[in-house]
Amino acid sequence: MYRVLLLEDNSRLADLIAGALKRVGITVDSFGDNEAAEQALQFGDYAALIIDRGLPDGDGLALVQRLRAAGKGTPCLIVTARDAVHDRIDGLERGADDYLTKPFAMEELVARVKALIRRPVRLQSLSPVLGDLTLRPDDGLLVCAGQTVSLPPAEMQIMYCLMQSEQSTVSRRVLEQAAWGLSEAVTPNALDVALHRLRRKLATLGSTLQIINSRARGYALQDVASDP
Repeated sequence: MYRVLLLEDNSRLADLIAGALKRVGITVDSFGDNEAAEQALQFGDYAALIIDRGLPDGDGLALVQRLRAAGKGTPCLIVTARDAVHDRIDGLERGADDYLTKPFAMEELVARVKALIRRPVRLQSLSPVLGDLTLRPDDGLLVCAGQTVSLPPAEMQIMYCLMQSEQSTVSRRVLEQAAWGLSEAVTPNALDVALHRLRRKLATLGSTLQIINSRARGYALQDVASDP
């Protein structure tokens, strides 16, 4: 059973969210202020966070920023009444993984939380390095020997997942979830197209790393220069 942390000062709404998630097998620890939630995070391991912005002791997004600064990539869904476009952009740029405005359908919240839980953790504050490659998620760039290519979000997620695997094979399903989550409809060849584009970009950079297809197992980012 998964366990998530809910930071919401409206007790009635917190109970409704907890009840909806419990019905799909997700346990909820609820807190009404930043301080209590932060203390819980020091001792508990959560599959995802659901955080309101307007709290008695400040903006819940500040807690997300502190977690990201500490290198913690627990998936986070921001739930708030702030529905302006700049508020959503601000939330995502400051470390949130998803953003849901109030009022919302409880079924949508449950679907988004389930998608976040099943999605590989993405540490936005880190720049993973593998071989001659460095990934810069905040800038949307892949770097090799001083040269850069830009990566759109889906390609960024796929490359992050491959680099984090440290040349081990990653299944097709895991890569699709990393790129698009579970809530988006993905065409059968979407991953193949994304991988084709990534291979071309690796060739453009002159990287010794290539995306290798292991039949019936998945894909790995491996250093072909080290092969005998």
